[in-house]
Amino acid sequence: MNKLALPTLLAASLTLAGCISFGAEPPDTLLTLTSTAQLPAGQQQDSSLAKSLVVTVPVTSAALAVPRVPVQTSPTGLAYVKDAQWSEPPARLFARLVSDTVAARTGRVVVSQVQAVGEANDQLDGELRNFGLDATTREAVVTFDAALTRSGQKDIEKRRFEARVPVAAIDAASTGPALNQAANQVAAQVADWIGR
Repeated sequence: MNKLALPTLLAASLTLAGCISFGAEPPDTLLTLTSTAQLPAGQQQDSSLAKSLVVTVPVTSAALAVPRVPVQTSPTGLAYVKDAQWSEPPARLFARLVSDTVAARTGRVVVSQVQAVGEANDQLDGELRNFGLDATTREAVVTFDAALTRSGQKDIEKRRFEARVPVAAIDAASTGPALNQAANQVAAQVADWIGR
């Protein structure tokens, strides 16, 4: 290779580097969920004094297993909200919100599956059926099919919870607050169902 070829190759590679993109442009902001019922900072919980509960991450359809927010456009049509993206998978965000809400509203000690080994705990499983917008009704919709196994019992209790919150528009700005409100309504219903 001659001395002139090396600078030419370097210049060509730098030019190409400006044209290559290794992923989509990230949105300006990412969406998350915040529980409206939280334990105060510093409050101690003790599983010897209160029942404990394991909240698992709910299963979801493929449409909800992505960071984008689905919009039901018709009974068989699905799109995604432009520029709206979750900070992490919505099922994980929802499980954390339910955990916070149950702990605050019931006094139960919510533990992870790892922490629950060797202890008698109730367990909340389920499927997050809807977690997005319905364009036909202009609502944020959260539907959770819960399955509760109480410690020492073989039977499983199942119940469907749903909340619908109106949205002003099908856009990124309206999506986060409406879904957060609907998710908190469902989490409160779940906590009241589980009880102390």
